[in-house]
This record gives sequence, structure tokens and C-alpha cells, in this order.
Amino acid sequence: MRSVRARAALGATLVVAVALIGAGLAVLLVLRANLIDQADLQAEVAAREVAGALATGTPYEDVELDDDEDHPVQVTDEEGRVVLVSKDLRAVTGTGATGVTPVPSASAGATPAPDDDDDGDDDDQDDDRSRPGRGEVSSDDPDFSDGTATVDRTTADYRFAAVEATTPDGVTLTVYAGAPLAAEQEAVNTVRGAMLTGLPVLLVVVAGVTWLVTRRALRPVEGIRQEMAAITASEDLARRVPEPDSRDEIAALARTTNETLTVLEASVERQRRFVADASHELRSPIASLRTQLEVAEAHPELLDLPGAVADTVRLQALAADLLLLARLDAGEKPGGGTVELGALVREEVSQRTRDRIAVAVEVPEGGAFEVNGSRGQLSRVIGNLLDNAQRHAESSVAVSVAADGRGVRVEVRDDGAGVPEDERERIFERFVRLDDARSRDDGGAGLGLAIARDVAARHGGTLTVHRADEGGAAFRLWLPRPA
Repeated sequence: MRSVRARAALGATLVVAVALIGAGLAVLLVLRANLIDQADLQAEVAAREVAGALATGTPYEDVELDDDEDHPVQVTDEEGRVVLVSKDLRAVTGTGATGVTPVPSASAGATPAPDDDDDGDDDDQDDDRSRPGRGEVSSDDPDFSDGTATVDRTTADYRFAAVEATTPDGVTLTVYAGAPLAAEQEAVNTVRGAMLTGLPVLLVVVAGVTWLVTRRALRPVEGIRQEMAAITASEDLARRVPEPDSRDEIAALARTTNETLTVLEASVERQRRFVADASHELRSPIASLRTQLEVAEAHPELLDLPGAVADTVRLQALAADLLLLARLDAGEKPGGGTVELGALVREEVSQRTRDRIAVAVEVPEGGAFEVNGSRGQLSRVIGNLLDNAQRHAESSVAVSVAADGRGVRVEVRDDGAGVPEDERERIFERFVRLDDARSRDDGGAGLGLAIARDVAARHGGTLTVHRADEGGAAFRLWLPRPA
């Protein structure tokens, strides 16, 4: 029951069972109602036939009561006395009286009693108005009731109709005629039995079909699961799960899984390359520093103190860059503070008074250039862009801040050799240096631009490189304004 196939089969079976039971009950109720309506009609026709004969003055003994077993008849007078019953009627229930033996009474053809000139009380007048006239049969809908009748020692259920008729003598009689319910009961029982017999078979068929269809539909899922298990066991992220030819949700799941594997493979490969490059970059300053310290230990007079300090500073900067990249890769989000980029640029440039090339600042006075983010990370971005520009410039570096649509643009330009167009994306990769001839001491580790783009992306912005008007490179940092 833990499998999807079993739950789907059970659910479908339960739904179909409830639907079939509800539909079966509705069919039985409708069938029973229709059969009872037919029995009511038969009983009414039989009762009106007898009532019509009595209304014409036919004596009780001359009234023809055909089909005594199919339509048993009982007639009572105004006082509830039985005056006429069907032949062989031995017992009856559900009518106006339970008696089956006629009592002596004035016959339907007797001489009419003289009319009473007295109008009588109001109640008698109301009763006379509700009864049919002399020689008439009531045109109102008859009353129906359920009961039983024993005809010639056979007891059965009947539907009785009560019809009033007034004889020419002014005697109002009530005719009870019954219609058998055996056919209705037999039909209902037959239909119910057929439903009870067919329901289990149909439910078994529904469960089996649902099981097979679900199994076939989920077969690609099993293939995906097996391949994912194999990938996990082998740690080979180059493998992909099979994609079915169908255009359903399972095919979409397979495509999404393969896309996830592609991203994961690229991330793992990037991480491996990052670790390899970091190890390589760390090896040089550490080896150089160790060599200097070993020489100083053996020959203190030969200690190159400035070189050791430079290697230590370089090692410290590289460790800081690697730590920042690790935090960015871990998904560290920037802070929720507000940073004024114009002031941040001025502050960053003011700390470079001893640099080889001065930096020209172009920030409009009175401008509001606020963005949301981490002041420390954005300061690191601007510092990396200025370091890169000063490293490659010939004689001038400029930085400008301006509004750009719904954001703020910071542009850093230099008059150096620029960046070839086909290399303008590769320079943002980690540990990439376009000038391989440049020494590692002067060229850095190749992490500054990678850090700058990652930080810009974390802040919802972009970092691109273009050709500057001065002929060198122009790095454009765009960050969105606060909402």
C-alpha cells in the first residue's frame, strides 16, 4: 500500500464503488417509483370501474369484480361498514376497514329515501358538498395506501386506491381496489441482485486496469530512479537519466532532472577547478616565504624582509579573496542596508593617494545614488575595478557615477590596451589572466573581476566590460535602486 500503483488502484476502486452504489440506489429508487406509479394507475382504474357501476345504480350482487386476485376490491359505506368484497377475499389491511364479510344494507338499486326538507346544520352541508353528487364518481385524485390482501389463501402486498361514488339513492360509498406489488418487488429485487453481482466484478476490473495503467505510466519513473541511484553510486555526474518520448509530466521531470544534473556537474567541475587553482596560487607565495625564512635562519644577514612582507601581504589578500568566494558560493546574501554609491566611490578613491596613477572622480553634486546591499562587498567591487584599471592603464584612470534608468551606474575607465572582444566574458572567470607574461606579483591571482561580478549578481545587478573612449577598458557596474 506504500506504492503509488497500489494507492491509485485503491483510490480509483473506492471512487468507482461509491459512484456505482450511488447510481444503483438512484436507479432502484426511480424504478420503484415508476412501478408504484403504474400500480397506482391500475388500482385507480379498477376502483373507478367499480365506482362507476355503483354510481349507475347497479345492485351490489350484480357488480362484476373481475380478476379478484389481481385487483381485490372492498366497498364501504358512509359508516365504514363493508357492503361489498371480491370473491375469495379472506383478509385485507391498508383499506378503510379490515372486514371481508358484507353486512346487510340498502342495495344500490333500492328506492331512494325521501329528501329531508330541513337544511340541517352547517357541518352536514359541508359534508354534502365534499361528496360526489347522486349517480356520480368523485373526480378528485384518489387516496393511495399500501396494504396486504389474502385471496384464496395467498397473501401478497398491494397498492390500494380509494375512490368515492354516490348511488342514485344518495348513499356515498368508498371503493378500495388494489394492484399487486409483486411485480414491482420482483423487478427491484432482480435489478438489485444484478447490481450486487456485477459490482464486485466491475470493481475488480477497475482495480486491475488502474494498476496496469499506473504501472505503465510510472515505468519511466522507475528508469529515472535506477539511473539516479547509479549516478549516486558511481559519482559520475556526466550521466543523464532517460527521457521518455511522451510529452507528459514524467517527461518534464526527466528533462528537469537532466538540467539539474548539468548544473550540478558544472558546479562540481567549477569547484574542483577552483580548488586546484587555489592550491596552485597558494603554493607560490607559501614556497617563496618558506624559502626566505629558511635562508634567514641559516644566514640572518641575507634576510629579504621587504620580500617576505610582500609575500605575506599577497598571501593574506589571496586568502581573503578565497574566503569571500567561498561565502558567495555558499549563497551568502548581502545585507539589507542602504549604500550611497557616490560617497562610497569618493571614499575608496581617497585611500589611493600613493598609487602610481591618480584616479579622476566624476560624481554629480547633490545626486542621490542609493542602493541596497552590503557596504563592505560593494566597496570590495569598486576597489577591485580600480586596482584592475590602475594595473593596465598607461596614464589615466577615471570613475564616474550616474543614474541609469531604475538603477545606478558606476563606470571605471582606463587608457590601457583594453580587452579583446572575444575575451570580454572569459576575464570574469576565476584565476584567468589575459597577459600570461605578466608576473604573478604584478598581475594578481585573477580573482578580482570574478569576485566583482559575483557580488554584483548577488545584489541584483550586472558587471560588463566595453571599450572606453580613452581606448582602454570601461567596466560598467549597474545596481538597482531601492524599491
